[in-house]
Amino acid sequence: MKFFFGLFFLLTTTTTTFSQLHSFNILSYGAKAGDGKDNTRAFQKAIEAAALRGGIVVVPAGRFVTGPIRLRSNVQLFLADKAVLLGSTQRLDYGPGKAIALISADSQRNISITGKGTIDGQGPELLKDIYRVLENGSLQDAEWKTPNPWGQIRPEEKNRPMLIEFRNCEGIVIKGVSITNGLDWIQNYKNCTDLTVDSITVVSNVMWNNDGIDLVDCKKVRLTNSFFNADDDGICLKSESPDGRCEDIYISHCKIRSSASAFKLGTASRGRFSNITVRDLTIYDTYRSAIALETVDGAILENIDIRGVKATNTGNAVFIRLGRRNRKAPAGELRHVYIGDVSVEVPAGKPDKGYDMEGPPVKFPHNIFPASITGLPGHPVQDITLENIDITYPGGSGKEVAFVSPDSLSRVPEQEADYPEFSMFGELPASGFYVRHVAGLRIKNCKLRYKTSDFRPAFIFDDTTGILLSAIETSGN
Repeated sequence: MKFFFGLFFLLTTTTTTFSQLHSFNILSYGAKAGDGKDNTRAFQKAIEAAALRGGIVVVPAGRFVTGPIRLRSNVQLFLADKAVLLGSTQRLDYGPGKAIALISADSQRNISITGKGTIDGQGPELLKDIYRVLENGSLQDAEWKTPNPWGQIRPEEKNRPMLIEFRNCEGIVIKGVSITNGLDWIQNYKNCTDLTVDSITVVSNVMWNNDGIDLVDCKKVRLTNSFFNADDDGICLKSESPDGRCEDIYISHCKIRSSASAFKLGTASRGRFSNITVRDLTIYDTYRSAIALETVDGAILENIDIRGVKATNTGNAVFIRLGRRNRKAPAGELRHVYIGDVSVEVPAGKPDKGYDMEGPPVKFPHNIFPASITGLPGHPVQDITLENIDITYPGGSGKEVAFVSPDSLSRVPEQEADYPEFSMFGELPASGFYVRHVAGLRIKNCKLRYKTSDFRPAFIFDDTTGILLSAIETSGN
């Protein structure tokens, strides 16, 4: 009874508080709908007025173009139904140097973006202008004509604005809105605390580096009931500072499509990841891993609990990697991970084929890659539990494609400093799970299904201790 009374009191007081907020309609500050308008000053004037007393900046139905705007403490940006906040298609509007995010905030408190409207970065049109100013020399870029290791050519990230970037902020709510057509990370929350993201839709397939959402060294986060369709990682947690940490994070009931990995910790991994809970993810048409846990820059990654993942047409089920890309830092630690109730269907072909920006194809002959858990010599991955795991593989592997004998496991390279991804070791000798440099692994109630036979053994364990397998079933192999 006390619980229900407390909940009723909270909802009642919260409703009263919102009803007392002052509204600041951008039309009152000179905004005009239409694709050819520039409403940057109107947006910012409304935000500054709302910040004086705390209030709601209202974007009504219509299409409103703006350059970069900055949110202030105690301001709620509300996008009404059929409201569209359009990012400018002129690159220099985002500054002559590193591109400023379309919506940003730094060291602010109690800020939010809510409503049923849309934030549209107009990425295709903006990209055309980026190339125009690069060609005429108005913008400098060291990378835009040089292929990266995957053979891709693109302007470097600093020249492509994010859509939302909040740094060092506290008390953030992002709810209900749709976000689309960005050219870089769609949302970057760095060193933020008390962040709630709920019921948002992100669709962005314009350019690589298009992560659906990045939580960088953030604490006390709830991300729920949201959809992500991105060219890069769908939901990604990072730690960019040796003193930073991603901790006390809860993610549930999200649907993800990605041309990279669906849910990932890393690649940037310098501080700590801890106390991270994930529940009920639906994943489809994803090029790399359904679940990727990576510490390669010295971070400690621990106390991770992931349950209820259903992935279809996804290139890899589970990828867990302790590496040492940063030679100036210790190897880091990866320990105390539970992954349960996972179902993954791995296809024979490329899972994201036909999407606008596909993941880069692997450039060497290979059979289907297994799930993998790998540490380093002297630095094992520790205390991992996999329970109720069901993976369907296409099978059909052939020695004429590629072959690593189980009698010559030393042929599999360590790749200590390489970028972490499921294909990083080349051809692998296992068809289901490849496990190396691991201390303490429990695999319980695991089913590996093969549509056609695979000549490789289902499991390979190399330099492993404390392995417990129970209720393991393979079929069709």
